[in-house]
Amino acid sequence: MVTVVHVQQPFHNYVLPAGPGIYATSTVIESVRKAQEQNSSVILSRALRLCKDKMVKAETLILDGDPKEMICQAAEQMHVDLLLVGSRGLSKLKRAFLGSVSDYCAHHAKCPILIVKPPEEKLSRESST
Repeated sequence: MVTVVHVQQPFHNYVLPAGPGIYATSTVIESVRKAQEQNSSVILSRALRLCKDKMVKAETLILDGDPKEMICQAAEQMHVDLLLVGSRGLSKLKRAFLGSVSDYCAHHAKCPILIVKPPEEKLSRESST
């Protein structure tokens, strides 16, 4: 059984450092939440289709929070045999600023982990942009 997990980061109101701040209305927050749910649905339905095509039994799980922490927490709670995490192929500089979910999981997951790199053609396209 494969469990495909997608983690949505919660929407936060941001405050500007030199002013009263900009706060999102409840309508904006609801709109962002709906967009996140639609995005999650599209991603997970594609993953389920790929699993079905390969005759792999799969289920999905949507979590809210910090992706790196939620993935490790879910893996521990579910007692998974193997955590499979994709790598976006970030450069060292981007990884330093953005953080790396796969790197965090490699150091914090309490189970074996396999990190899958993106295809070579995707890496070469992104490095040219």
